[in-house]
Amino acid sequence: MPDIPSSLTDSNQLVAHLFRHEAGRIASVLTCMLGFDRLDLAEDIVQDTMVKALQSWRFQGIPDNPSAWLYRVAKNNALDVVRRETRLRQISPEVEYLHQQEATEIMGNVYFFDDEITDSQLRMLFAICHPAIGIESQMAMCLKILCGLSVREIAGAFLTTDETIAKRIYRAKEKIRQEEIRLEVPMGQQLAPRLDSILKSIYLLFNEGYNSSHPDQLIRQDMCQEAMRLGLLLTQTPQTQQPAVDALLALMCFQSARFNARTDDAGGIILLADQDRSRWNQDLIRRGHLYLNRSAEGPAPGEYHLEAGIAMQHCIASSYETTDWPTILLYYDMLMMRKPSPVVALHRAVGVANVKGPVMAIDEVVTLSGLDSMHHYHAILGDLYEQNGQPEPARTHYQRAIQLTTSIAEKALIERKLSRLQAD
Repeated sequence: MPDIPSSLTDSNQLVAHLFRHEAGRIASVLTCMLGFDRLDLAEDIVQDTMVKALQSWRFQGIPDNPSAWLYRVAKNNALDVVRRETRLRQISPEVEYLHQQEATEIMGNVYFFDDEITDSQLRMLFAICHPAIGIESQMAMCLKILCGLSVREIAGAFLTTDETIAKRIYRAKEKIRQEEIRLEVPMGQQLAPRLDSILKSIYLLFNEGYNSSHPDQLIRQDMCQEAMRLGLLLTQTPQTQQPAVDALLALMCFQSARFNARTDDAGGIILLADQDRSRWNQDLIRRGHLYLNRSAEGPAPGEYHLEAGIAMQHCIASSYETTDWPTILLYYDMLMMRKPSPVVALHRAVGVANVKGPVMAIDEVVTLSGLDSMHHYHAILGDLYEQNGQPEPARTHYQRAIQLTTSIAEKALIERKLSRLQAD
């Protein structure tokens, strides 16, 4: 069970926090009980459990162990469903046996120990990432069901619309139901393609936490912690102990190490160049080095190795000025060969500006397509024009970035940049 922050004394906030941490695991366990073809029913039970928590805790107070309360209510709801079924064999042989024995407590013990929850969620991840389902639909399903992201958050991660994501999830569920895809951890040659989808889902979950689309929260550490927990889960299973898993964990460790220095006491953004590096978490940086070194035991470096290498260069630099930008640019060049995309090219432009100057970076960024609706695109272009002594185009792009972002902290940062331009 996750540690519950002492600051979450409001029942609404606590339920939202626990939903993020527990909903996927509870849904995984319920699906094992009810059968994978009843994934929608498992999700409905989880939702109903959260609604009951909101109603009960608001008037009766928060229980001593909120997580255990959720699991108990979800289990009882599932048992009620089982008891109402007239044809138990269509649900699951395991549930039928337990029901016939009237072993309510046994069911609770079998399915709700932490080890079994972990195993259930792993099976769910691999079952959802079935090769019969498109990879983008696999990832959307993982993020929605097991990671607790909203359709809007997933749409932002994929740079698409809410409607597109909703359709992907619906079609994937229909395919799973019609083809009766079962929960199982694949072996041998079936493992690699599924693991790739799972890692991409974890990567997107972490990114949403690291640069949250939520208006009031720049960093959502609960998302980042959940992503890291899932990554650790993969390292603890022999079938999924792969270099790419270690590389992704290294990346998340390096990025998480800077959390405490990314915002001020009022929640304002502190840019990398201005961060107090003594506040960086050295233990996480050491862990990042450990995982990155372990990942090097595999074949040629993949995208997570390269992104972790970039993050490591920032972590080992004693100051922004001493950052090894040529090495970072080299990693970005290699990343573009492995993962060519406008987003990677946009971030690479920061390295280009620091190595070759802002003019060359601007020339590269303005040729990128498909990013005009991203506030990061305009914010970076504004920075580059400002560095190049061109206040007018810088102001134009800063203003466009403000229009596009929903983050209060991002708006405040860009407004400070605009004020600086006016003062100059």
